Amino acid sequence: MDVFRPMIDSFKAFLAEIGDLTFFSIRFFKEVFKSPYEFNELLKQCYNIGNKSLTLVLVTGFIIGLVFTLQSRPTLEEFGAVSWMPSMVSISIIREIGPIITGLICAGKIGSGIGAEIGSMRVTEQIDAMEVSGTNPFKYLVVTRILATTLMLPLLVLCGDTIAIFGSYLVENTKGNVSFLLYFNQVFNNLEFSDLFPAIVKSFFFGFAIGLVGCYKGYNCKKGTVGVGLAANSAVVYTSMLLFVIDFIVVLITNIFI
Repeated sequence: MDVFRPMIDSFKAFLAEIGDLTFFSIRFFKEVFKSPYEFNELLKQCYNIGNKSLTLVLVTGFIIGLVFTLQSRPTLEEFGAVSWMPSMVSISIIREIGPIITGLICAGKIGSGIGAEIGSMRVTEQIDAMEVSGTNPFKYLVVTRILATTLMLPLLVLCGDTIAIFGSYLVENTKGNVSFLLYFNQVFNNLEFSDLFPAIVKSFFFGFAIGLVGCYKGYNCKKGTVGVGLAANSAVVYTSMLLFVIDFIVVLITNIFI
């Protein structure tokens, strides 16, 4: 029995953290509808999260479009199906590749940043000072950041998808001499609402998960300055795993109802 004791303790700690995260999310939903509303801080966080992550998302999306098309084209050429390239690339990127890759990038950049920022405020007792001064730190720090990530991630996903499809067009224009009008006509002729809607919906959930886990890890940071690094690291790891779980659930529901 002693051999399995570490595994049992780890499992208990995991379940306890799931419970704490659940109560943390319930507190968020309670606080989000209460006044005062921190609109200025929300706009600031939307700018920090959206604008400062845009360049990384665009560069990554462009490279994904290039690489995906370069890798897929030889296989389609063997079957004489190069004409299917615009529709295949656009549907693959919009349905799956764009949202999950953008989510993982934002989990690394935004999630770790939120965890480190709030964690450093916790260990330096800035959050305690806010509570003493009568300010609601949960409302000011947590609610605004979770709302900002939830609102901004779908926009980042749309931008990443667009630039990825444009990168794919550049490859097709170079390799197959396909015009801009022909390429995007094929893209939009094959796209349907059932392709776009689930991707946007799960992007909102991705953004909520990134903000929630990052804020939870930072807000409950312990062990001094060492805990700040642990909070940032664990925020990325937990969020990345959670994104794949959410993605699986959304795809499963989509296949059933759409």
